[in-house]
Amino acid sequence: MTTKNVAHHGSGRARRGLSKATIYGILTLYTLLAIGPIALIVMNSFKTRRAIFDSPFSLPNSETFSLKGYETVWDRADFPRYFFNSFTVTVLAVGLVVVFGAAAAYALAEYRFTGNTFLTLFLAVGVMIPIRLGTVSILKLMVSLHLVNTLWALILVYTAMGIPLAVFILAQFFRQVPRDLKDAARIDGAGEYRVFALALPLVRPGLAAVAVFTMLPVWNDLWFPLILAPGESTKTVTLGVQVFLGQFVSDWQAVLAALTLAAIPILLLYVIFSKQMLSGITEGAVK
Repeated sequence: MTTKNVAHHGSGRARRGLSKATIYGILTLYTLLAIGPIALIVMNSFKTRRAIFDSPFSLPNSETFSLKGYETVWDRADFPRYFFNSFTVTVLAVGLVVVFGAAAAYALAEYRFTGNTFLTLFLAVGVMIPIRLGTVSILKLMVSLHLVNTLWALILVYTAMGIPLAVFILAQFFRQVPRDLKDAARIDGAGEYRVFALALPLVRPGLAAVAVFTMLPVWNDLWFPLILAPGESTKTVTLGVQVFLGQFVSDWQAVLAALTLAAIPILLLYVIFSKQMLSGITEGAVK
């Protein structure tokens, strides 16, 4: 190898290293910008009111540590009920979306019938059009079904909201399941439900991605709880926090404590399922 080639090879490697360092730097900066506000909220929720304003960027210590904000939240708002409502709605909505979305995706991917293309396009439209545009009609429907101020109103709406995206994602995964495997199961006498059950473990990354994509907007939604279930017994965490903030807007300890209580559970769930979600996204993209 000549000196010129060695120099060219070295400069190319240096450019690649610089490019990689730039990408990592941008991602690190973005991570700090995303995590920074959340860390500040959690950190300052354990401080006295004076410490929040005097040293907002410092960790709480023996002099500044205080649980007064959490005591106010616990005494003045029914957060255990709010958490129970949000947990119930989220778990049931995600479960229904995964079950019905997987069944519909399997049918669209496995069978060719009249209307297959139309149904696929119809569900794609459901992904693109926000469900909030139909709020008035949804409210009228829930009133006629006597479901206003019940958790089932939220569960049904969130299930309808999540199914189009679930079908869109899972159909791509089911198309990659080897047909020989399914045909072998049929030859052995397995019915279609059994074949579907055999195919489900092979699309677990897609199921995890669907679960996370459904879980986050359901837990964080404020619109439909405010419209369909504003009663005290059906308030979700997000709605309960908003009402609480309106009452204690000047009590910064209570405000930060309420925001922390609302954010921590969904952050923990995201951390737990993030690996499965990323695996589902990357496998779907490669396929």
